[in-house]
Amino acid sequence: MSKLRILSGKEVCKILEQNDFVQVRQKGSHIIMQKKAEQSTITVPVPNHSEIRIGTLQSIIRQSGLPREAFEV
Repeated sequence: MSKLRILSGKEVCKILEQNDFVQVRQKGSHIIMQKKAEQSTITVPVPNHSEIRIGTLQSIIRQSGLPREAFEV
């Protein structure tokens, strides 16, 4: 397992968009990304900061259901 890289909120949104997520709204400094699944909708809030903390990034990865490799070096 490689190390997670330091990403900004915009970079995380780009990775999510490449995996069929779309931005539905923004309130304050949080961008809300959604993806339609078969029977449900996956919603992931992304803080629009210059650097996202590792724990927050791990939470985004877990919520999105994407492989960790998409966010690694």
